[in-house]
Amino acid sequence: MNILVVGGAGYIGSHMCKCLARSGYQPIVLDNLVCGHREAVKWGPFVEGSMDGKDLLNKIFKKYEIQAVMHFAAFCYVGESVVDPCKYYRNNVAATIALIESMVENDILKFIFSSTCATYGEPVEIPIKESHPQSPINPYGRSKLMVEQILDDIGNAYGLKSFSLRYFNAAGADPDGELGEDHRPETHLIPLVLQTALGQKNVINVFGDGYTTNDGTCIRDYIHISDLAQAHLLALEMLFNGHQGGYYNLGNGDGYSVKQVIEVARKITGRPIPSKIIEKRPGDPAVLVGSSEKAANELGWKPQYTDLHTIIETAWKWHKKHPDGYRS
Repeated sequence: MNILVVGGAGYIGSHMCKCLARSGYQPIVLDNLVCGHREAVKWGPFVEGSMDGKDLLNKIFKKYEIQAVMHFAAFCYVGESVVDPCKYYRNNVAATIALIESMVENDILKFIFSSTCATYGEPVEIPIKESHPQSPINPYGRSKLMVEQILDDIGNAYGLKSFSLRYFNAAGADPDGELGEDHRPETHLIPLVLQTALGQKNVINVFGDGYTTNDGTCIRDYIHISDLAQAHLLALEMLFNGHQGGYYNLGNGDGYSVKQVIEVARKITGRPIPSKIIEKRPGDPAVLVGSSEKAANELGWKPQYTDLHTIIETAWKWHKKHPDGYRS
């Protein structure tokens, strides 16, 4: 079966393509390369373009006889979404609607959506379950929640079946070393720590150490990128087996503090990794840890790379080999 992977040249999308290919599917990548990397497309045809290009989508759907669509083509920087919300609503919401409209017109009614734990906002309980109130505190989270709600309406009206998968912190790299994390600019903690280990940054900034946690720094739930892709594959196969879709958290259920991440990275790399405590950022919850019990019970999802050491080890393997990212 041919699966259209929108945003398939990006961090998560490229790992998804490898997972699909290994499972007997043919990934077709659509990416405008604003954030993605052409070098990351290795497992199927590549089409350069945007998801709101109706004529282009119609050509792709017909040429490749697409059976389902996976959507990873969102902007995802929280801070940027606050200062430039129109960019986020234009791409994450309006362009996604255009994509779904084209799907419906072509009778392609299976859709996997890359959502986020940012739809929950400030946690009122830990671990966060799917029943947790959704009250996002930034345009990025609101844009994702809007699409979830839109998918409900489109499903009721046109029969679109969809899964919305709410990630916590995607991390790590392909265990084979073929793919990794290369954002421009980089904002994720683990690659920033490893860039410091490589000497590309002088110091890793720690945003506050006065939180109500064991060591005073924020705690987050890190999920390995390969486990993330596997959950998407399970959701896709559920759709092909007649499932109506739904909402699932994807995380490890365990939290690690910023200081723990840095310390584990020091042990793995054998390098000092200087750190500096700076002022905390507004809106950073002390703890964000999700429950993935529903995904385990209903999708049969069993993460394989659950400990922080393994997650960082796979990332370090890739960063050492590609110190300048895909440009290496």
